[in-house]
Amino acid sequence: MIEIGVMNRLKIDRFAQPGAYLTDNTDAKSVLLPKKHVPEGAKEGDFLDVFIYRDSSDRLIATTKKPKAMVGQLAQLKVVETTKIGAFLDWGLDKDILLPFSEQKYIIQKGKSYVVLIYLDKSKRISATTDIYDYLMTDSPYEAGDWVEGTVYGSKEGMGVFVAVDNAFKGMIPESECFENLQPGDRVKARVIRVREDGKLDLSTRKEAYKQMGDDSEKLMEYIKGCGGEIFIGDKSDPEIVKKYLSMSKAAFKRAAGKLLKEGSIEKTDKGYKFKNAGGRKYE
Repeated sequence: MIEIGVMNRLKIDRFAQPGAYLTDNTDAKSVLLPKKHVPEGAKEGDFLDVFIYRDSSDRLIATTKKPKAMVGQLAQLKVVETTKIGAFLDWGLDKDILLPFSEQKYIIQKGKSYVVLIYLDKSKRISATTDIYDYLMTDSPYEAGDWVEGTVYGSKEGMGVFVAVDNAFKGMIPESECFENLQPGDRVKARVIRVREDGKLDLSTRKEAYKQMGDDSEKLMEYIKGCGGEIFIGDKSDPEIVKKYLSMSKAAFKRAAGKLLKEGSIEKTDKGYKFKNAGGRKYE
């Protein structure tokens, strides 16, 4: 039986003006392999490995091209067009694949790439969905301390940002570790904080505290410089203020400030910090 959305090994039954008609010797119907995809020197009776999908007229069609993902697989695909019926993604074939509005769990932007699952809808048409959670695995090879890469595919207030590690495994940046405005489709490099009992990965985009302190102190110096040499953020500031303006936790801010104080680069004021012998203005 010829299967839609996967590779099939089919025999050339006959040639015609449009191309070659293929069969598996069990189906009464044959499938067209357009002339431009027929290998040079191919003849009747030859077997070819082809991918089966539907063309713009909803007819079954064969191609020797391999898509970036087949039915049942995950892939990061780029949005080439958004329309009234959904978004169209480049999956490596002549016809782009549809991501219906009903399968968009977040706002889709043209030109951005997202991790999607390829599936067959009720009408046996190949489509894409951003609802990928149940298809991500929990048996990754990673351990605490490893650095990984992945794609953001969602977030939940009170929990954190969900990341498809290697576009294959379940990962999450807990809210306590989120200091960037990460959106679906964003690529991130993160450190594995822990591997949970269920195999899911807890992540952080920051280094271990003692390694991160150097980067944070440089960021703090640049921020003070950008504010004219003085900031009104200090040890008593609200953690959310620190996170908003410096993209780091209150604890990380205090470590960075402590390092700069020890080096003699800054000094405390009644309301925050400033470069030594420098005036300044309040942050905006």
